[in-house]
Amino acid sequence: MTDSRVLSLVKELITRPSVTPEDKQCQELLMRHLAPLGFKAEFYEEGGVTNLWARRGTEGPLLVFAGHTDVVPPGPADKWSSDPFIPTERDGRLYGRGAADMKSSIAAFVVACEEFVAAHPNHTGSIALLLTSDEEGPAVHGTVIVCDALRAREERLDYCIVGEPTSVDKLGDVIKNGRRGSLSGKLTVKGIQGHVAYPHLARNPVHDASAALAELAQVQWDQGNEYFPPTTFQISNAHAGTGATNIIPGEFIIDFNLRFATASTPEQIKNKIHAVLDKHKLEYELNWTLGGSPFLTPRGTLSAALSDAIQAETGVQTELSTTGGTSDGRFIASICNEVIEFGPVNDTIHKVNENILLADIDPLKNIYRRTIETLLPDA
Repeated sequence: MTDSRVLSLVKELITRPSVTPEDKQCQELLMRHLAPLGFKAEFYEEGGVTNLWARRGTEGPLLVFAGHTDVVPPGPADKWSSDPFIPTERDGRLYGRGAADMKSSIAAFVVACEEFVAAHPNHTGSIALLLTSDEEGPAVHGTVIVCDALRAREERLDYCIVGEPTSVDKLGDVIKNGRRGSLSGKLTVKGIQGHVAYPHLARNPVHDASAALAELAQVQWDQGNEYFPPTTFQISNAHAGTGATNIIPGEFIIDFNLRFATASTPEQIKNKIHAVLDKHKLEYELNWTLGGSPFLTPRGTLSAALSDAIQAETGVQTELSTTGGTSDGRFIASICNEVIEFGPVNDTIHKVNENILLADIDPLKNIYRRTIETLLPDA
């Protein structure tokens, strides 16, 4: 049976329409549960974003639960079977924006902390929460702000569980022990605009760039490694011309992105791309944006504790994975020894009628609690 305290808290969170970068007092609500347990709150507000660092204890090891209270926009409300911000139970599922991504994870962790502290008031180490309302957005004023503050005072994390929805077919079948980095480029290839009937008086940048782009699409950037697939290159946008059919364009603009593994560095990738463009003697400008560096937590204490908890609670043998996009784990990894992402099934996230199985909510909380018990035993 679903734990009524977890379900009640999930519902309270869903009723707050915390679309990025709004928090809608979600974090204050959570602190009302955590403060009686001895958690001390620090709020960091910047750029309209609300961040929370709440810690119980001062000694190590430090176990942190990280996540986000913001959600993506629900889209047209009439496409939903029920109001996206009115939590609705139907056919064994809880519907609402944020149900899976990731208000159920946050509620489950908070109740797991309540149960753990009640049963183990003299546990070793410390527990903390790191929450932001800017994970689904640009992530400029979110988790990275808290990480910078912790780094400045040399406060390091030993273990971090990010509550992202990682499960695929059933709760606990996949946990993420890393993510690829994201490197984007905006390439502007210069030409000379002119009339298509007089090509000798112009220079077509689309023609000039075609061979170089074809070569970049075939580059083998690296071999990947045990945890990551090889780095990939994809063109996402390309534009040239004025819309007229009788004008040779004066420039060709190409947006591209590379999802890269720990087998390559951003500098190595940049050098390879510049080498190809220079080889083809293009006149160009190239602006880079590093969206996130890759991070990896090899098999170790945290992954073992979480895997054992999943096995004990659900009977599922979990799989380590680094698939998917970026997450706030990329910021946390810079100040934490071991970062693992784990949460509910992700098949409805960002979709109309987002939902979570009611039967998964209590086991999710129990997995978090079991993991805490392993990592922070009684003194």
